[in-house]
Amino acid sequence: MASTIDPDQVTAIQAVVDRVSSYQDGATEGTVESELRKGLDEAGITLGDHQVSALVAAIEADAGDADAGDVLA
Repeated sequence: MASTIDPDQVTAIQAVVDRVSSYQDGATEGTVESELRKGLDEAGITLGDHQVSALVAAIEADAGDADAGDVLA
């Protein structure tokens, strides 16, 4: 999986994760995923559903400290 995501994309994905993480506390169910997908679309990055789900789970579990590089490795 990681071989298809270059370092520049991981940096862009991390920026989206950080943005979504900053306001995920108290967000309604589904908000984190929809905002993550929106941010990835804006950055021109396409991830598989399983990758997005993994990032959402990390954001929700790690209280905003999710590391995109670790999640997608």
